[in-house]
Amino acid sequence: MCNMRTPGSWSENILEYFLRNRQITAEDGAEITWYHAANHKAQTNEALKSTAHMIEADVLLPSDGSEHSQPIMAHPPETNSDNTLQEWLTEVMKSNKGIKLDFKSLAAVEPSMMLLENVKRHLKRPVWINADILPGPNGNSKVIDAKPFLDTVTSFFPDVTFSLGWTTGWHPEKVNEGYSWTMVKEMEYICNELSQPVTFPVRAALVRQSCSQLLWLLKKSNRYSLTIWTGKNDNYSIEDLLYIRDHFDKKQVFYDILEPQNHEFKQAIGIKVNL
Repeated sequence: MCNMRTPGSWSENILEYFLRNRQITAEDGAEITWYHAANHKAQTNEALKSTAHMIEADVLLPSDGSEHSQPIMAHPPETNSDNTLQEWLTEVMKSNKGIKLDFKSLAAVEPSMMLLENVKRHLKRPVWINADILPGPNGNSKVIDAKPFLDTVTSFFPDVTFSLGWTTGWHPEKVNEGYSWTMVKEMEYICNELSQPVTFPVRAALVRQSCSQLLWLLKKSNRYSLTIWTGKNDNYSIEDLLYIRDHFDKKQVFYDILEPQNHEFKQAIGIKVNL
């Protein structure tokens, strides 16, 4: 395992990668910028021209169900796209941006890994593979079965970075529960068997009430980090983000948040935002 997280490997810490490339100035997860849902060709081109460090996109098999269908770039409820994973990778390889691929179904994982295998030597950068593998607070969407997902990905790429989350929901008119002890312990039970880095995507509006659980989880391994994300209509405050900032190690928390909060948050902590 000594070759893990070497420069240019898929498990290299994104802070080390972007520091090495002089694209950030400090080992601070808040310095990393994200481009979300770069699925269609127009969004992918925009993402590649942007100042974002990491490009996130969604992979699924098209709805026509044909036996030899190629993985495509779309986020449910969409089931069609003008972009295949193959075409997406061809474009992204021309950049030096990190990659995060989000899987909503197990069926798309193996054919996608085969495509990634073909371009692996051209992708000397962090690659994150994401799926929601456990039910989480107020979550009702389907989880991806953890064991076959992890086994399939690691059989191709033992040195990839995993992004493993919980399905969640958020309701403005209700008291929203946070991440419970059962949820974080179940996640740790799965992840302590792994040897590669794991980031846990957690919903910004649910983090403050789950601080003790999430701090406990991060203390379990130096391979772990959090990626704070936000739903379009979630109600949370910049104070919530600053609270997270004050209570967690800056090297262990990334912020994949929407505007205008992203701008306000970066301003509040003194990080320049390139527009």
